[in-house]
Amino acid sequence: VQLQASGGGWVQAGGSLRLSCAASGRTFSRYAMGWFRQAPGKEREFVAAISWTGRSTNYADSVKGRFTISRDNAKNMVYLQMNSLKPEDTAVYYCAAAGVYSDDVVLLSDMYRYWGQGTKVTVSS
Repeated sequence: VQLQASGGGWVQAGGSLRLSCAASGRTFSRYAMGWFRQAPGKEREFVAAISWTGRSTNYADSVKGRFTISRDNAKNMVYLQMNSLKPEDTAVYYCAAAGVYSDDVVLLSDMYRYWGQGTKVTVSS
């Protein structure tokens, strides 16, 4: 699976952005998908995850209620809608794919085999 993230940019605090992740491969629907981010000088951290069918989702506490992950298997796309953005959301955001055997979310970055190139999000105060 090859992943291409897009949609990053500059936004003022309180604004919104929608990140997209385009995936190649005919078996996209069998991969759990996730978004991670890495701020300057910090380690990469989990943001959100979604299962094969989209039935299950999970979010980091820091983004819960503000971000929404979704997927469209017919289009091989995963999205991250980010609302009420804060300066601390500034980071490079990565989408990732994990091959799994059940319709569950994957939370650990080590379980993700495929990674996109990242898209930068800057939130100004």
